[in-house]
Amino acid sequence: MRRKPVLGSVLFTAVAALVLSGCGDLASGQTSGQTSGQGADQEGKLEVMASFYPLQFVAEQVGGELVQVSSLTPPGAEPHDLELSPATVSRLDAADAVLYLPGFPAAVDEAVEHAPPEHVIDVSEAANLKTNSDPHFWLDPERMAKVAQLVGDELADADPGNAATYQANAEDLVRELHELDDAYTLGLAQCEFRTIVVSHEAYGYLADKYGLEQVGISGIDPEAAPSPVRVAKIRDVIEDKNVQTIFTESLVNPKVAETLAADLGIDVALLNPVEAQTHEGTDYLEEMRNNLSALREALNCA
Repeated sequence: MRRKPVLGSVLFTAVAALVLSGCGDLASGQTSGQTSGQGADQEGKLEVMASFYPLQFVAEQVGGELVQVSSLTPPGAEPHDLELSPATVSRLDAADAVLYLPGFPAAVDEAVEHAPPEHVIDVSEAANLKTNSDPHFWLDPERMAKVAQLVGDELADADPGNAATYQANAEDLVRELHELDDAYTLGLAQCEFRTIVVSHEAYGYLADKYGLEQVGISGIDPEAAPSPVRVAKIRDVIEDKNVQTIFTESLVNPKVAETLAADLGIDVALLNPVEAQTHEGTDYLEEMRNNLSALREALNCA
């Protein structure tokens, strides 16, 4: 976590607090556990910005009612293509904290460098990324659990008066993520097939964790059109591995996948990389459970 120099502001705040403590709390209704950082709202909540949806989910779950969370990637938008407006960058500078993964989306890196809020939470070490090119660590619930623990510690540091709440919320989320991991481990243990053909190669962490083989129509970039040679190789894999389903995504054009599936007489199903919140009212945990059901059906799991 990187921070701006804060010695002068801390000294000023301490003096002001001594002068105003007798009447300020009564006027504002703010309790001693609340924070009024430069981006805090009128209720004293921490203003937290997340670079994309899975990090937004973690911040919301860990922060609970003590935080106001927004995502730099709008709902339903593809984070690979994110561009930030000057107004959004200004909001970032005014926030109390930002959660981000360096390199994804790439536009966030420059914004964090030029307009960092007081608390910058880099999740890359906690996520234990395997490669620089595949950012989709959140499809492994155990890696998400490590990020949840980090966010609990960092929010507790940013708002010490509510540290116990942040850490308790983080523990609850970690428990749910471990339960999700157990469900995947059990649910994918005995399957007739173990190869998944997907729209783009977003599922490497999931495949490695649960003993599956991923074959992507496109690479890491979902907008990259596959060459005829690649499509021919995928066709060979489908026939050799007896693949019965091609997985598409809500935010990726399904035309190539649907054409290939129709040509081979196999099914098409939805597998969500959970890069963005595509359905209002469903969160990360629900989408991951939906993915498990789709995988079990496609792979004919016992």
